[in-house]
This record gives sequence, C-alpha cells and structure tokens, in this order.
Amino acid sequence: MRHYPVHVDIAERPCLVVGGGTVGTRKVERLLACRARVTVVSPLVTPVLERLAGQRRIRHRSREYRSCDVDGMFLVFGATEHRALNDAVRRDAAAAGILFNRADDPDSGSFIVPSVVRRGDLVITVSTSGKSPALARQLRKRLEKEFGNEYAELLLLMGAVREKLLEAGGDSDRHRDLFRGLVSGRLLDLIRKGADDGIDRLLTETLGPGYTLAELLPGTALRK
Repeated sequence: MRHYPVHVDIAERPCLVVGGGTVGTRKVERLLACRARVTVVSPLVTPVLERLAGQRRIRHRSREYRSCDVDGMFLVFGATEHRALNDAVRRDAAAAGILFNRADDPDSGSFIVPSVVRRGDLVITVSTSGKSPALARQLRKRLEKEFGNEYAELLLLMGAVREKLLEAGGDSDRHRDLFRGLVSGRLLDLIRKGADDGIDRLLTETLGPGYTLAELLPGTALRK
C-alpha cells in the first residue's frame, strides 16, 4: 500500500488551489467544507469562485501563478488544464516541503483525494490509489444509498450519550458495552422510523433515567 490513509484537520489552515476552473471549484468547495482558509490563483475563475471571493470566503489572486504563492501553505492543489504548469506547482511545493495534490496526474502528487460519503460526522472514504477514479465514484454511489441521513442522527445522539456518560464517570468497560449494545441493537432502526418514543424507551432501559432525547439533545429534533 503506497498511501497512508489519514483524516487531517485543516480548519483555519492555509490551502492553495492553482486553477479556477471546474476542477479547481470542486477542490475549493471541499476545502471550505472543512473550514480551510483557501487562496485561489488563476486569471479567470468560475462564477462560483467569483461569488465566493466576493463574499470574502476565499482569497482570489487574479493573475498567473508564481512560485512564491506556495509560501506558508499547508496543502497545495494543482488544478489547471496545463500539465507544465501543474508540474511547476508540484516542484515548488516539493521544494518547500508542502503536501501537493494534482488532478491530472494523481500519482505524481504527494497525496490523493478519495471519494467521500458524508453523513454528518460520519465520513466514509473510498480510494483506488489513483488507479480508477470511475470505480471509486461507483462505489461511493453504492455507499450513498446504503448509508442514509439516519447515520448522521445516530452519531449526533451517540455523541451526546458518550459525553454524558463520561461526565458521570464510572467503569469504562461498562460504557464500552453500552455503546456497543446501542449501536448494534434497535436504535438505528428506531431513528430511521422516526420513533422518538421508542428511542426514549430504549435509552432509558439501557442507560437509566436522564437519557431521553429531550435531555440529551435539548432543542434538537431528530427527523420524522
């Protein structure tokens, strides 16, 4: 296995995207979803990027790429249609010790971007190590059908349960058994059905008083 799978926290990290076309736009949108600080270098950009720049959600340098653009960046993306330009960005990033990704030749970069299925805090990634993006997309679509929004709601609830149990203290082995029991039991099906009363009964039976939806997630309603 060539690539080491890891999820990196890029919130407030400076990231550079060279290229303002469709590919660059996709890169920017995913970076913004992770709360990165994004700079785009390109003489021309898509309407989406133009709007984001107008809203000050990204910084747009409306000019040709310069080697100094990589200075201080955490991640760099080569997303232009010009192979020679992407090569130049790769060399500059490598010389500066910065991780680099390129859309036209993933193997020549220092990291690749997997296909992603996101359901709230649940993030499922699919990678073919750059061998077949088409297969990665096909597998992602299958996973999107299998893992619906109920998994986001399950994680929201389990996070609240975990936080309350940890605050209360107690035996960690018992907590582990409780978590496993809830995840492997009927809770997901009850969430899928929107059966709030059933969820409350299951939580109370398993965890005891004080573990209802209203008490764990005040002001938050799981979907019906």
